[in-house]
Amino acid sequence: MDERLKYWLDLSDYDLETAIAMQKSKRYLYVGFMCHQTIEKIFKAYFIKLNNETPPFSHSLSHLANKGGFYHEFSEDQKSFIDQIEPLNIEARYPAHKDKLLKSLTKNKCDEILNETTKLQKWIKVKL
Repeated sequence: MDERLKYWLDLSDYDLETAIAMQKSKRYLYVGFMCHQTIEKIFKAYFIKLNNETPPFSHSLSHLANKGGFYHEFSEDQKSFIDQIEPLNIEARYPAHKDKLLKSLTKNKCDEILNETTKLQKWIKVKL
């Protein structure tokens, strides 16, 4: 396996484990953030697999997928999920957004996000 690909894959796995730990400790804001990070990094691994080049320095999931040439592979449900978690990277970082975001990230919502993140990550791993 390409070392660059393995690097991003390992980080994606680590971030998913961190998201699970955040869920167990009820730190829901960071569940969403780490799920975004999980998908961002698996997208970067897939980008390398398909393009044999360094992925763009971007946190935008849709940009990475479009630039990598694999956005069209996603189902409508997967595209909807990507749109749902895309803002969690930025909004979790800035205090102005945190209060609103914390209200929306309940235990049940984070369970759903974790489940969808795990499914999407596994789906891409099969392609790697």
